[in-house]
Amino acid sequence: MTNVGFLGRGWSFPVAVATEGDVAMVTDEEDVRESILLILRTEPGERVMRPDFGSGLRGLLFEPTSTRLTALIEYRVRHALTTWEPRIDVETVSVSDDRGRPGELRIEIRYRIRATNTFYNLVYPFYLARGTT
Repeated sequence: MTNVGFLGRGWSFPVAVATEGDVAMVTDEEDVRESILLILRTEPGERVMRPDFGSGLRGLLFEPTSTRLTALIEYRVRHALTTWEPRIDVETVSVSDDRGRPGELRIEIRYRIRATNTFYNLVYPFYLARGTT
């Protein structure tokens, strides 16, 4: 664990209870990672005090897979992370369906934590159709 003062500490997501009975906490790089996942999973309008928070990915469910869709996903992910996660620099966002699973796209995010200058990759599966695994 590195620079706790800068990277922060917060509740784990999803919220869980620690063994001591307190709320489970995450720190440093894991706190940043969970923040990114929270941004990706939140639809604008879900937060009362921050109606523009989130990525808007859920609004793309049931769209046919196309070059337009992958470009729109890349844009929304990059825009949301740049707007809502100031602790990182987004290096690349790429979307592919190379896994051969119909209805599933793979969003790969390469980011750098500014305070430590450390690079990380996050792969986020995005399911376009209900009932796919």
